[in-house]
Amino acid sequence: MSNLVLLLVVLPFVAAAAIYGLRAAALRSGLVMLTGGVLAVASVVLLARGLEHDFTGLPTAVLGVAWDTLITVADFALLGVILLWGLRRKSALVVLFTAAQLVLLAIFERFVLEPGPAFAPLYADSLSLILVLIISIVGSIICIYGLPYMRIHEEHLALRRSRQPEFFFYMILFLGAMNGLVLARNLLWFYFFFEVTTFCSFMLIQHDRTEEAIRNATRALWMNSLGGLAFLLGVVIAYGELGTIDMLAVVQSGSPTGVLLGALGLLAVAGFTKAAQLPFQSWLLGAMVAPTPVSALLHSSTMVKAGVYVVLRFAPAFAGTALSTGLALCGGFTFLACAALAIGQSNGKRILAYSTVSNLGLILACAGINTKAAFTAAVLLIVFHALSKGLLFLCVGSIEQEIGSRNVEDMRGLFHRMPRTAVITITGILSMLLPPFGVLVSKWLAIQAAAENIVVVTLVALGSALTVVYWARWAGLLMGSRKAGAPWESQPLLTRGALAVLCGAVVVLSLLTPVVYGELILPMFAAMPALDAAAPLEVGAGGVLGGPMGAFAVYPVFVVLVVGLLAAVLFMRRTGRTRYTHPYLSGIHVGERDAGVFRGPMNLPVTAELGNYYLATIFGEARLTRSANLAAIVLILLMMGLAMKGGVPS
Repeated sequence: MSNLVLLLVVLPFVAAAAIYGLRAAALRSGLVMLTGGVLAVASVVLLARGLEHDFTGLPTAVLGVAWDTLITVADFALLGVILLWGLRRKSALVVLFTAAQLVLLAIFERFVLEPGPAFAPLYADSLSLILVLIISIVGSIICIYGLPYMRIHEEHLALRRSRQPEFFFYMILFLGAMNGLVLARNLLWFYFFFEVTTFCSFMLIQHDRTEEAIRNATRALWMNSLGGLAFLLGVVIAYGELGTIDMLAVVQSGSPTGVLLGALGLLAVAGFTKAAQLPFQSWLLGAMVAPTPVSALLHSSTMVKAGVYVVLRFAPAFAGTALSTGLALCGGFTFLACAALAIGQSNGKRILAYSTVSNLGLILACAGINTKAAFTAAVLLIVFHALSKGLLFLCVGSIEQEIGSRNVEDMRGLFHRMPRTAVITITGILSMLLPPFGVLVSKWLAIQAAAENIVVVTLVALGSALTVVYWARWAGLLMGSRKAGAPWESQPLLTRGALAVLCGAVVVLSLLTPVVYGELILPMFAAMPALDAAAPLEVGAGGVLGGPMGAFAVYPVFVVLVVGLLAAVLFMRRTGRTRYTHPYLSGIHVGERDAGVFRGPMNLPVTAELGNYYLATIFGEARLTRSANLAAIVLILLMMGLAMKGGVPS
């Protein structure tokens, strides 16, 4: 077991250092693939060993230095590096928030923290193991996809010297930091890995070193440094109340006081910044300037998942309080507002970004609802969102490198030019949109779990309705007729393999939803006595149809879906023999009617173009962002105020 932990946490740090020193592309690529493969296998083996592990067998020191000392030294060194970057980028906010962390951490470590009962610094339960699987498998696939992608990307940039060693150093390091974060039981270890993810995201966002990339990376750094400060403050206050930095002791403390609720609220705010919740969403949207593998990694398996993990991990500690209700309102509002903002976007990456923030809001709303049904929805959303969103980002990256655009309007009729990628992209979109794919099943459960709170259930229902608009619009653009015998697009083997594996996983894991629930989610509740005593959703003995609310009756719906797919394929084959006719242009055609040219102003010829209506006057960023951010700030302040007042029961 100790070796598995070392593979999952320490190996990526060692491999990243080796990758940074390798200038031979073939050796570097081989090491990236080997590390990804080892992480994936180790995560599966760890899961196979059981659902709860207290890693007491870990060595207490490395090279004669205690692990706690090593983590402390590394923490101060990392904060020092971030402070230097803040000075270099002339960001007063980065300097302020980082300096505050340095001072607070020094005071806490030197004058406040006292030796306490010994406990293993690392711990795994089913929630941790689910995150480890996502990080190690989906994250590794994204890193491997990045090998051919970055070669083409750098050819496009015409770089004299490759930056791939630095790029894959931070990508692989990110995986190790995330595994460390979700396996940490010692809150100071948790905080260290939390800050490593902040620094890795900063370096990856600014990778291309354009003015826009540097500006957006600096914004991401100060926002997440604010989150780091909130997290550290929460740890210090919680220690003052409980006298421990044992995460499990904090989670299981029970009946939290107003001061402890304030500390838990600060931890939730730290999660908000990492998960890019309103009003912190701008850092994640700005991260879209980074190479696509970075976007995919941040959105699917690492950075933002750290944010929701923090909140989910501590949510049982404040179940039944006003903090819990406030969290549900904040998450539900973000879900609705960002779904509305996504409607006004035509840039594929920004649609995916707003969709990510929106879905993370739904996960946090479920954490705030704080029942077993809501936790089930939250964890399923984490799993299926990671797969579908990782797949869609990689698809957009491949499409962009082929057509030179991220605009979804430029993807119209993509099936003719990139049939394989178009089909996979549509599968990814449908997995966010239709039953019985996991994302929609999870949303269904979330709505049912929120049924007793009229405000939250209204926010979630309206947000779910709005998501249909932008997903259906995008999917409809991609299809079209294709000439018989036309060649399939040419792609590097690693690109094609990454897309195929993720696409297959989206479908297969949706089929296995009852298994995921029964084997991974149900055991989680044994360690959450603070949640409601009502029986959780069960997959009944009579089969999947026997479960309460029919929540996991996925197989009959999949049969209907396959029949519909076969009918669609037959219809598409017929369209290949039909003649495409341009729309009638009111009798003012110029030349041949099928040319699609009409006489416009000044009698000049104008080519007719098809395009969607993005309702910018209603859902545009300029119209909604400021008011949405202000409303989110008010909700967060209200949540924190009620928590510190004493956590009046909701």
